[in-house]
Amino acid sequence: MCEVCTASGQGRRAFLALAAVGLFSARTPAAEPAAQAGAGPDAALARLQAGNAAFVAAPALCAAQLGEQRARLAMHQAPWASIVACADSRVPPELLFGGLGLGQLFVVRNAGHLPDAATLGSLEYGCSVLGVPLIVVLGHERCGAVAAACAVVQDNARFPGFIGPLVDAIVPAARAVIDQPGDFVDNAVRENARRTAHAIATRSAAMAQAVAAGELRVVAAYYDLDTGQVDFL
Repeated sequence: MCEVCTASGQGRRAFLALAAVGLFSARTPAAEPAAQAGAGPDAALARLQAGNAAFVAAPALCAAQLGEQRARLAMHQAPWASIVACADSRVPPELLFGGLGLGQLFVVRNAGHLPDAATLGSLEYGCSVLGVPLIVVLGHERCGAVAAACAVVQDNARFPGFIGPLVDAIVPAARAVIDQPGDFVDNAVRENARRTAHAIATRSAAMAQAVAAGELRVVAAYYDLDTGQVDFL
């Protein structure tokens, strides 16, 4: 069920309760971080899990109140979770985590959810400036970028243009799981998500310090295209 829809009818009181603790309130980037407003790492993760469960049980899309949300958030934002996702068109984070509205997720996407400089810089901004307490690296079933890396490992495949370096960055994850039982691509997707999560938590000094202080949590996850379910690894 779309989160905006639950704000009406019998879900109205629950929506108001969330607003009371600041999850839906407007804040400037210099204002109170999300972690101090009742949306710490564990609470944010639980909210994503609940949203995905709702998406699996009764997926719905609702465009109601988007104009109101846009007006309220035009000058500031206070997202409560960052999602590093693949660019795959079948994996829209706002929808698969329960039909979330504007200003709630800070999303960074590229093919294979690679931890390049642009991704790490964006996440540092989310963590250090916006106070986002949770980062989820979202791999997904039948990822084309990971499948290409597996083809490099198995068949010595080569890819043209800028696709080649992108795929090459995923090859170490594929090599690490080639001898594991089960589906090669599926195992590589999970390993690639874990490696990206580790890179985020260690390569950035700012985010490493936030993790050590308990202000930030970085987790890997896997999205099943067939069922719509997200499993946190």
